[in-house]
Amino acid sequence: MTFNKNKIINDPLHGFLTIPTDLIFDVIQHPYFQRLRRIRQLGMSDWVYPGATHTRFHHALGALNLTLQAMDTLRRKGIEITDKEYESTALAILLHDIGHGPYSHTLEHTLIQGVHHEDISTRIMQRLNEIFKGELETAIEIFQHKYTQKPFLSQLISGQLDMDRLDYLLRDSFYTGVSEGIVGGERIISMLNVVDGNLVVEEKGIYSVEKFLIARRLMYWQVYLHKTVIAADAVLVSILQRARVLAHKGHALGSYHPLLHFLMNEVDTEHFDDEALDLFLVLDDIDIMASVKQWQFHEDPILSTLSKRLLYRKLPKVMISTIDFDAKEVAEASEQTMKKFGFSEGDTLQYFVKTGVLENHAYKSEGGGIRIMSKKGAVRDVAESSDNYNLAALKETVTKYYLTHWSR
Repeated sequence: MTFNKNKIINDPLHGFLTIPTDLIFDVIQHPYFQRLRRIRQLGMSDWVYPGATHTRFHHALGALNLTLQAMDTLRRKGIEITDKEYESTALAILLHDIGHGPYSHTLEHTLIQGVHHEDISTRIMQRLNEIFKGELETAIEIFQHKYTQKPFLSQLISGQLDMDRLDYLLRDSFYTGVSEGIVGGERIISMLNVVDGNLVVEEKGIYSVEKFLIARRLMYWQVYLHKTVIAADAVLVSILQRARVLAHKGHALGSYHPLLHFLMNEVDTEHFDDEALDLFLVLDDIDIMASVKQWQFHEDPILSTLSKRLLYRKLPKVMISTIDFDAKEVAEASEQTMKKFGFSEGDTLQYFVKTGVLENHAYKSEGGGIRIMSKKGAVRDVAESSDNYNLAALKETVTKYYLTHWSR
């Protein structure tokens, strides 16, 4: 009996997705990819938007769907994409986020120091390439922007206007209910073309591109960098930091073994070996939250206080400013927090009062940017082609500063 791998998946955002090849189906079925079902796309954002419980698995399939549509559009316009390139580009977008750990960006540099999720994705793709006997070689080249004969394939995966961003804006908007993220995805895809090997958007699609860039800026401030999300992120990071200190002191944490490995050991670029990768590949959001639930009863008052506060959404206050907070403001916040909990100044500053930087860079023209093709065939950057003067401002990095504290 032959097993039918031409499955149809019903996505609530894009509709039906047909898995185009057996290899893509087998990669989706692999445990490394199935782990993404248990990793939320937006980390702690459901503390603000209750519907934001969608996962990296949802997003990866959605980005695959859009990439297949984009390649079909380019093929209809006479752009040559071989069947191997088609499959490899699909695999590259499918696996682009496979290196994310528990709670995605929230804990990206907490469990493993200095290792970006893109680098972990590459490691996992290389391991899958061994498992599938070299079938992912071209996909890895496209993912790493090393497939130089057709750079537009890599630009579909990672660029200023790629299928990753297009899906997450639409998906995150859908699940949070924040309408500012809605963009004309189908319109943008229908306007894609290729000039000199690079991805371009035909001039008729420029207003959809402008909406895409503005939507990205708004979604960052309204969803990804929402002050309550910042607060929840800060508490979760503090919990893991405190658990690591206790683990090094020999305190029993009762944690799941793979998580305990990352708490007991300083895993960084140099020490992220095959054993660490194996343990990383079985970690997900469930392990973290199960540990937090257990730690609410821990004998250490700092760990138990932080855990209870997160579980029952008793989050710190967050102040946001366009200028950095000075020492006096931090000291005042620390004093208020010490009065509330009774912990020492050192512990308060380390675990309860947090400062940091928030950056929003909606558009970068460096490295190619978004190219607009005029009716006469001329190609220019979108900021130069648009009559919307606000687009130039989107190229500037907007920097804000935050301070978390607990008032009485």
